[in-house]
Amino acid sequence: MDIELIKTFLEVKDCRHFGKAAENLYLTQAAVSTRVRQLERYFNVTLFHRTRNNIQLTPAGEKLVPYAESLLNTLRMAKQDVTLTTEKVAHISIAGTPNTWDVYIHDAISKIYMSQPHISLVAEILSREQLTRQLLERNLDVAILFDPPKVDELKIESLHMFNLVPVTTFQNKITTPSEVQRYIMIDWGTSFIHWHAKEVSGITVPVIRTSTARIALDLMLQCGGSAYLPDMLAKPFIEQGKLFNINNLPIFERELFIAFHKENENEERIIDIKNLLRKEAPEAPAIMKPKVV
Repeated sequence: MDIELIKTFLEVKDCRHFGKAAENLYLTQAAVSTRVRQLERYFNVTLFHRTRNNIQLTPAGEKLVPYAESLLNTLRMAKQDVTLTTEKVAHISIAGTPNTWDVYIHDAISKIYMSQPHISLVAEILSREQLTRQLLERNLDVAILFDPPKVDELKIESLHMFNLVPVTTFQNKITTPSEVQRYIMIDWGTSFIHWHAKEVSGITVPVIRTSTARIALDLMLQCGGSAYLPDMLAKPFIEQGKLFNINNLPIFERELFIAFHKENENEERIIDIKNLLRKEAPEAPAIMKPKVV
């Protein structure tokens, strides 16, 4: 099948008009109509209800849309990968859990981008289980995470240490965990959860749970609240008087790890990235302005 037939079908679907679709594709209206008829003959269905100034998809046309879009996206990705191969550009995929982006990857990516111009990066947010599976399947080059899997095929190294500090938007003095107001529970990984249950057991029932520190911070600045945040994320807001340390609650030291497959064909590039990330620790994030509600 000619891929141009699929492109034409999607253009008519978007425009709901054969003439406008023809203009966008730099074709004649007759050529557009011919392509649509060819596609209809291929599937042996009618794809559009054709009435004057009112082109609508048939049920068969509606079903074809996601397949057509997926086909075009797959071809675009294939073209990109083939082009990278011919241009000898290294293709590196890096991913982390939501909170590793908040703490580290978000700012570290810019350093990789600036210092490694010959690398084509793919950056994603994945769950811990997805990270492990994709590393083992060689579909992911680098993972940054809090609780690395103990798998022989993977190489795990420490990347960064930081503190999770208890902070609040309320100025009244807190002496016990039970006095914490509007607590937001952030998922900082398995070891933090176990530590939290043991060391801060008397804390109030969370008003919300989230896997993203920036969501928690945004809620705190808008509506008030308390949470364990990375020291580098909380610092500028403490200095501005928007957040306050809860001095009577313990601090948790968190370690960040980098993981990659021992037999990855991009090992040299990965080592360069690892050394860069370890040497150039991300700076404190830019200050977020609270939204007006």
